[in-house]
Amino acid sequence: MKQLLIALALVSVSSVSGAATFEKGDPKIGKALVDKSCQSCHASMFGGDASKIYTRADHKVKTPQQLVARISACNTNTGTGWFPEDEAHVAAYLNQQYYKFK
Repeated sequence: MKQLLIALALVSVSSVSGAATFEKGDPKIGKALVDKSCQSCHASMFGGDASKIYTRADHKVKTPQQLVARISACNTNTGTGWFPEDEAHVAAYLNQQYYKFK
């Protein structure tokens, strides 16, 4: 069932333009959400430096759509309970801070 939810989430966000998502999000709110919900998990994966998930040479996210999909998948997998607008805030922050997609 969890896999089905992830697949549905990925399909629903794949049709959303990354730029549109970034425009709808507030990076300040996104930073607060990332600080609260993402840092501890990412830090445990990368030896204490949560930012390495975004800055490592072999990072998985290469397009705005992949960023949106990854955020949605993390939201589903971790049970953060974010609404779509929360995901847009996180996407806007991560794009502004790390990815710099147009």
